[in-house]
Amino acid sequence: MRILLPLLAAAALTFSAHAQTTTDTPKHTHLTMTQRFEAANTTHDGHLTLDQAKTGYKSVARHFAAIDTDKKGYITEDDIRAYNKAQRALHHQSASAHHAPSS
Repeated sequence: MRILLPLLAAAALTFSAHAQTTTDTPKHTHLTMTQRFEAANTTHDGHLTLDQAKTGYKSVARHFAAIDTDKKGYITEDDIRAYNKAQRALHHQSASAHHAPSS
């Protein structure tokens, strides 16, 4: 019994220290495009302006002019999806051209 109590106390302290260190460290989470858009769209109107993108969605802000093909001054999630789809298609065409067998 004399040994059991110190062992239990040591185990409790070890568990407590471990729990404290695991809750103090930030977890890296991957945000979806929709989550990033919603966080950046502070007016919650579905229209992301360049200023909002610069503040909350920097990767979109870098390509804002190319995404805003209609020059409306704002972009929507659908605009971003269309841009991403077009960029993937260009990338695949480029990759196919580089890997095509030469005659």
